[in-house]
Amino acid sequence: MHDGKAIAPALTIPGWRLIHSDQNRFWAFRKTLFPARARRAGAVPDVDADTFDELQAVIERQEQIARGAQP
Repeated sequence: MHDGKAIAPALTIPGWRLIHSDQNRFWAFRKTLFPARARRAGAVPDVDADTFDELQAVIERQEQIARGAQP
C-alpha cells in the first residue's frame, strides 16, 4: 500500500495504526498482536472500512472479541 497516506492526527485510535488510501478506503493495523486466545476467538489485527466511523466500529468489535476471550 505504497500509495496510502497517513490519517491526520485528529483521526486516531489508540493501539492501532491507521491508513487512508488514495481510493478513500480506511485500513487499520493493531500495533501489537492480540493474544492467541483472542485470535482463536476471532479477533483480527487488520481491518478495513469505507468510512472512519465504520472503521471505529469494526475496531471496537475486534477489541470486544479480545476482551471476551480473556480468562
